Amino acid sequence: MAMWDAWIGRSETCNDRIDAEAVQRWLATLDGEQRDGDSIPQGFHWCLCLPKAATGRLGLDGHPRRDDSPDSFLPPIALPRRMWASSVIEFMRPLTVGKSITRTSTIISITEKTGGSGVLEFVDIAHEISSEQMLCLRETQSIVYRAAAEAAEAAEAAEADAPLTPPEQPVKRFDPSDWDAHHVLTPNQALLFRYSAMTFNSHRIHYDLPYAREVEHFRGLVVHGPLTATLLLELAQRTFGDNALTAFAFRGMSPAICGEELHCVMRSAEAAVELAAFAADGRQIMAATATRRLSL
Repeated sequence: MAMWDAWIGRSETCNDRIDAEAVQRWLATLDGEQRDGDSIPQGFHWCLCLPKAATGRLGLDGHPRRDDSPDSFLPPIALPRRMWASSVIEFMRPLTVGKSITRTSTIISITEKTGGSGVLEFVDIAHEISSEQMLCLRETQSIVYRAAAEAAEAAEAAEADAPLTPPEQPVKRFDPSDWDAHHVLTPNQALLFRYSAMTFNSHRIHYDLPYAREVEHFRGLVVHGPLTATLLLELAQRTFGDNALTAFAFRGMSPAICGEELHCVMRSAEAAVELAAFAADGRQIMAATATRRLSL
């Protein structure tokens, strides 16, 4: 029996209600236009069914502490660094303001791999969100855990003035000419703070600069992976309209850094849509694909 087999199939169910004021705050966070009616932007589901763990029950990664008790949904993997690696989403029905929702989450796999940074543990979770007893959204989320840098290794790197992640690249401007749509912005601290608040995310790499640089060795505050994905969803919404996508999948490739230009781009051929996010130097931050509804 593998170490984490007892967690495969473990599930939890939570309930929430879509509040109109929360939707307005979401739009304000993203500099979106306030709107009337019950339309919910795609991506807002990441603000639903948020963790209710007390502050004293948070782990080093800012998420609810994991242990081997029956109440711990996620397994107590010892690796302390957590990242949201990817998601695959199916949009069946739009979520609407004022409706109650139920989310059922199930652990479907736990896989150990070895990468350039050492041992990695991938946890895949299937989320299903229903409203009025109808399935509205299905998402398979992949979380990856990795080891922290050893103290001696970190001290040696500091003394050697080793480059931070991601390393500085030769000056090169991103060229959007191959893409149909292009939006450039510079995520700032206010945006990261508001997104953390909307999603109840207290991971320190998003707000504590000394921690991000000195402990996790990033060049600056890290833009949330789902925030970058949200910005790509916003680009699709501006182009195709509300709730135009039937599917969306993204994979993080490199960290986006607060205060640095982020280029969101998109191109499409019929129903198939390709999206991506790039740093100003051409480094790819995220790759994404989508399927959109075609007009009859």
